[in-house]
Amino acid sequence: MRRTPALLLLPLALASGVALRAQSPHMGFSLNFNLPTGAFASTTYPPYYSSTAGHVIPQQTESYDLGLGGSFTVSFPMDRNLAIRLNLGGQSEYGSNRAPGEATINLRHSMFNIGGDLQIFPGGTAFRHRGFYFVAGISADFETFDRTFGSFNDYYYDYSSSYVDSTHKSRMGASGGFGHTFGGDAGMRFTLEATYHATVTAHDTSAGDPPSTEFVKLAFGFVF
Repeated sequence: MRRTPALLLLPLALASGVALRAQSPHMGFSLNFNLPTGAFASTTYPPYYSSTAGHVIPQQTESYDLGLGGSFTVSFPMDRNLAIRLNLGGQSEYGSNRAPGEATINLRHSMFNIGGDLQIFPGGTAFRHRGFYFVAGISADFETFDRTFGSFNDYYYDYSSSYVDSTHKSRMGASGGFGHTFGGDAGMRFTLEATYHATVTAHDTSAGDPPSTEFVKLAFGFVF
């Protein structure tokens, strides 16, 4: 029995009820730069015979470039050292699939995620959301993988046509890292955060799944 739909509800279950116990939640916004790593950065596929093309397709290399995204967060402090954070985010990356003697396939990956994180403030500043902190959590990732021989920036592009082949996946992701909030005890403060994200469900390439979406996220934002 597939457990993916139930697992995707865990980030929401993690955050449910927190608002009833938390004091003075802190909202935040960030601009994110996503550096693909692992199989998401580059994957090589072996040659295979294509009945459509009528010949053997040589070895393909599929890769994605630096991506851009944004996040909205609400951090609920539970005590001096611990906060539970709800986050909503979106991002996109462009890439290509290349094989010798074959036309280049342009790629686009986009993802919307809903997540729940634990934030640990060693300095005891969770209520003020200030200083250094560790962060780790899980997320429900709703991904779209687009492939086309044309340009995604074509003015006459028609998303309803067969010009683009799209694959939609709902998967669970996990992340961990650290951050630092700069500023005083009140008002708007500046935040830097670095985290590593990886897909933990439905990434079996032998079963036809896309590789794990792995990247390092550098977030630059503000918290109130």
